[in-house]
Amino acid sequence: MSGLFAGTPLEQPVTCERCGKTIAQCACPRDRRSGKTLDPKDQQLRIRREQRRGKFTTVIAGFAARSDRTDDLPALLKQLKAKFATGGTVDSTDPAAPVLELQGDHRDRLVEHFKSLGYPAKPAGG
Repeated sequence: MSGLFAGTPLEQPVTCERCGKTIAQCACPRDRRSGKTLDPKDQQLRIRREQRRGKFTTVIAGFAARSDRTDDLPALLKQLKAKFATGGTVDSTDPAAPVLELQGDHRDRLVEHFKSLGYPAKPAGG
């Protein structure tokens, strides 16, 4: 992608509309198809709990697909694990729909946490 006034002495690099850095340095999450930045309000999170072998697991789905360059889900998972004092993992078996899994039943607290971060999170399941 060429910048403003490409090929002239007044050439300016293309910058991210969210962080202001050049596209090469930007780490904002982007849509793979259009290249536009993804705001938290554009990602419909669904938080559900599942029972596996008698124990609860909280599953967070609905994150937009990330590229390798802007994958911040491991950092988010690390913050959640520290906040809720639990274990967890990023299930990326389907790269188009990454899922966070936390050990234990944290559904209601996670919904409130993600709403405070600007995500339109909803509890799913019973």
